[in-house]
Amino acid sequence: MIYLDNAATTKMFEGAVGEYKKFACDLFYNPSAFYREGVEVSKFLNKARNSILNKLGASQGNIIFTSGATESNNLAIFGSKRNGNWNYVFSMGEHPSVYNVARELERLGNKVSFVRLQENGEVDYDQLENLVNEKTRLVSVMHVSNETGVVNDIKKVCEIVKGKSNSLIHVDGVQAFNKIVFSLDDFDVDFYTISAHKFHGPKGVSALYVKNKNDLKNIVFGGGQEENYRSGTENVGAIMAMAWASENINVKTNFEKTMRLKAIMENILSTDNKIQIVKSQSPYILSVSYEGVNGETLARALQDEGVLISTGSACSTKKAGNRILENMGFDKNRIVSSVRISFNAYMSEEEVKDAGKIILNCAKKLAQLKV
Repeated sequence: MIYLDNAATTKMFEGAVGEYKKFACDLFYNPSAFYREGVEVSKFLNKARNSILNKLGASQGNIIFTSGATESNNLAIFGSKRNGNWNYVFSMGEHPSVYNVARELERLGNKVSFVRLQENGEVDYDQLENLVNEKTRLVSVMHVSNETGVVNDIKKVCEIVKGKSNSLIHVDGVQAFNKIVFSLDDFDVDFYTISAHKFHGPKGVSALYVKNKNDLKNIVFGGGQEENYRSGTENVGAIMAMAWASENINVKTNFEKTMRLKAIMENILSTDNKIQIVKSQSPYILSVSYEGVNGETLARALQDEGVLISTGSACSTKKAGNRILENMGFDKNRIVSSVRISFNAYMSEEEVKDAGKIILNCAKKLAQLKV
């Protein structure tokens, strides 16, 4: 089986599994406990915070551990909300865990604006500038699209937003962290979301970077863990496994290798002129469509051939259409035909070559069946 749905989740590192076991079975103590063992575990948690901060390239700021990117995104948006005549700005390319929060803000009576996407998949920076004003409380723009791999220019977003307002900026960095080279010190962002299972850590654990904790209020009430920003006993094993996975990834080396893997796949698929490829800067995600072939049908047929791909975000597989591709101006036929191929840096070139040939042959067979 060749797994090409790494944007949905990745295989956990064996070393991260070992780290999880260490803190689940040996150093299993509650970090809030007053006795020595609990205090020692609390120290390990702080080491994990510093490790994540360092990997983010942030010389200042705070890390809050949560149960997943969905919670981190909700915490950043709802936790930074304040009473008053504020407006909120989101890109149309956001993951459902941001986009649906925006819609909920709107349902609750808040003024919410959405920035369209350009044909290349990036946010429309000119429209963003027009929508932001001194009453904008929060702007949320994702770093790397989970559907297409298109990378938004976050530095440019920050310059636009901060140049017109004192608005807070939230970035969903789930498909960027430990995948593309960047440093938060180069961006003026206030919140940044990461998720462990996207970079070979465990599911069910995430972190939210917060530049200034005064900009945030808790949305979960309880025992006051995570400095009262996220109550609930910390999932220590998963947090330590996340930090271990992060520390053991060489982002630059992996980027270069994955770029070669993506190029191999593109070269194989582009031999057929019925295939359309979305050009993107991230090597980890490739969005393609085959004229006349239903994407879901192709994905199911490939499963029988031992190749796993998807039709888009795993969080949206039960919903019709594709908001991101629609906003890029794709017609209905191309949207229906689209599939997402996503890589990890630990695949072999032979695996990708074999998968490319299988995808191409399977698509051709399905196209012939429709004639």
